[in-house]
This record gives sequence, structure tokens and C-alpha cells, in this order.
Amino acid sequence: MTTRHTVIDSPLGELTLVATGDALTGVYFRHHWHPPTADTLGSYVEATADELFDRTQKQLDEYLAGKRTEFDLPVVLTGDPSDRRIWDLLPDIAYGHTTTYGELAAKLADGTTAYDVGQAVGRNPVSIVVPCHRVVGKNGALTGYAGGLKRKRFLLDLEEPVPAAAGRLF
Repeated sequence: MTTRHTVIDSPLGELTLVATGDALTGVYFRHHWHPPTADTLGSYVEATADELFDRTQKQLDEYLAGKRTEFDLPVVLTGDPSDRRIWDLLPDIAYGHTTTYGELAAKLADGTTAYDVGQAVGRNPVSIVVPCHRVVGKNGALTGYAGGLKRKRFLLDLEEPVPAAAGRLF
């Protein structure tokens, strides 16, 4: 299978998209905590010349403009089995909702700690599309994000239900 990458612009800054075969395997911010190594990116292609990257860019643009609430993209998450078990829980966190690291650990019910969940969430290779930004600290505290807390706040504010956002105005 052919691995390739592209770089696109977004309201969150430059994003590097990575794909292997027909599946998206990475969405990385500039200065990402756990970026891919250069030898794992594959060759560079223009986003518009690659069907998957073109589709991904369009869906990210729609999402970041508040016009899309979920993604319809083939995704493959590559990592160790304990990380993948945690990553498998992330798509179940609905748009406009959050959960805590502790709640995800409790859902696993196997001795995984909130810290373990936080470490795995921080290694999620497909940011935004696999919604690790929806995981917050105890009592809703805004905690670490591989793309930075400003980006996490932007994404959470974007997804905040309109009635809740409007209620803060009064």
C-alpha cells in the first residue's frame, strides 16, 4: 500500500494529512505533540490531485465552518493495542458533548487509569476526525491537547450547542 501526505490550510493553521492506501491514517497540526517521522509520511501529493485528501479537506472545511457534525471518511488508526482500545471509544463521543479521561477509563473497566487514557488520547494520530478534543479533565477542566489548548478550545466552542452558547450572553 502506498503511503502519502499533503498539507492543507485551515482555520486552525496548517494540517498535514497522511493516508495509506484508501484510508486516512493521520491529521496532524503544526507543532503537534506526536508528529509522524519524515520516513513515515510517504511522498507529497497535492490535496486536489488525491481523491481521499480532496474529500478530507472538503469535510474538514465544512466541519470547521460549522456545516458538518460528523465525518464520512475511511480511517485506520495504527498504534499499540492499549492505545487502539481507547481510540475506539472516541468516535462514540457525540458532536457537542464531552467526556472525561476518568469516564473513559471507567468504561474500559480493566485498571486503565485516567492518566493512561490521557496519554493514549494525546497519541491519537487522526486529530479532529477522531474527536480526541472532546475528552476533558475532571469537572470539565480544559487539559492537554496534542494541537495545543487554543485549538482544543476552538473545537469545543465550535461544537457547543447553540442554546448553551446563547445562554452565556445574558
